[in-house]
Amino acid sequence: MRAFRRFVTSFALFSLVVTLLAPMAAWAGNGDASPGDTAWMLTATALVLAMTLPGLSLFYSGLVRAKNALSLMAQCFAIAAIVTVLWVVCGYSLAFTPGHAAPAVIGDLSRAFLMGVDSQTMSGGIPESLFLTFQLTFAIITPALAIGSVAERMRFSAVLWFAALWLLLVYVPIAHWVWGGGWLQGLDALDFAGGTVVHINAGVAGLVAAWRLGPRRGWPVTAMPPHSLMLTMAGAGLLWVGWFGFNAGSALAADGSAAMALGVTQAATAAGALAWMILEWRWHRRPSALGLASGAVAGLVAITPAAGFVGFAGALVIGAAAGVAGVLAVNLLKPRLKIDDSLDAFFIHGVAGVLGALLTGVFAAESLGGAGLPAGRGILDQLGVQALAVVATFVYDGIVTGVIVVLLDRVIGLRVSKDEEIEGLDLALHGERAYDL
Repeated sequence: MRAFRRFVTSFALFSLVVTLLAPMAAWAGNGDASPGDTAWMLTATALVLAMTLPGLSLFYSGLVRAKNALSLMAQCFAIAAIVTVLWVVCGYSLAFTPGHAAPAVIGDLSRAFLMGVDSQTMSGGIPESLFLTFQLTFAIITPALAIGSVAERMRFSAVLWFAALWLLLVYVPIAHWVWGGGWLQGLDALDFAGGTVVHINAGVAGLVAAWRLGPRRGWPVTAMPPHSLMLTMAGAGLLWVGWFGFNAGSALAADGSAAMALGVTQAATAAGALAWMILEWRWHRRPSALGLASGAVAGLVAITPAAGFVGFAGALVIGAAAGVAGVLAVNLLKPRLKIDDSLDAFFIHGVAGVLGALLTGVFAAESLGGAGLPAGRGILDQLGVQALAVVATFVYDGIVTGVIVVLLDRVIGLRVSKDEEIEGLDLALHGERAYDL
């Protein structure tokens, strides 16, 4: 009996060791993967997810009134969850498989439920499971950026439905056009890390949703200052750091392109922060912490499509131009449009995204220190392609988002009631407070 117990114990320990070592053995047999590239992309993926959780969550939560702070956190977390599930079910497949239709506007369902993806499946020099998870983090942050435009007045259920429908009907097709073998990629439209796919896309969606919802009660007469700029500044810092994964990770390798993308990201961000601060300082007679954070984000957004294509001098120009454009958009364009984009998602991400997408076609030229334009292209020719990508994103996103929000408004209702808005979304929708003092 004692011998039998020893045998069972030994067998159990042996089984445990085999179970633990089996994945390592399978990995060791995968000779096509680059350990260096894989290690870097694992890090970059975590950095980009941290941009949403907790970076954007903190940034947005600090910008709203205290009674709505927790609702922004909840929305970002919920969007991360629902986008992840949809990405596994069909989003990744539709965005990044070749598809069969012409023109190339959408992929197919050959990777639905990630069938065929295992530890041995490769995408370039990294496992496909890592590539699809890296791309998932982009899909998560894009609708999360858009909800900043409708903060403090959109029902939680409507946010979930909007995120799900918008991901599949807008984000996925445009990601395929630009990165998944679609028609814009075929035209050599340059978008290294998401100027059109992420930032213009999110900005336009947010503006259309804010237009449909209407302004917050009391806007623009009632002052609605941020309740915690400390949270906002902390979130902005996390976004700045996480963006290195966003841009440098888009090289999909630990190489010189990733190093340049990281360096020019830092340069453009610094230029954007200083440009916004200085212009606002002269305009309002004082530099604000929020202006510094907003300028940094504008610089980050503008360099995103250009990061792998431009040099340091071009990055400084792009970042500074984005800082100036952001101040002008928030102070001059927003009052004229009369749309309550609560957290300026369009006036920062949309405007800086357009600027960055266009200037990529200029500063990518070798003569201006860039990596070079596509073969046979001059600056004007590339500018035309970049402008086409911008217009296509605006038109498609604007129309489809408009249809989504109108249908949702009629079927389930987008906006909270007057009493709920006055009470605050934290208590009215979640039964919880951000602060229990």
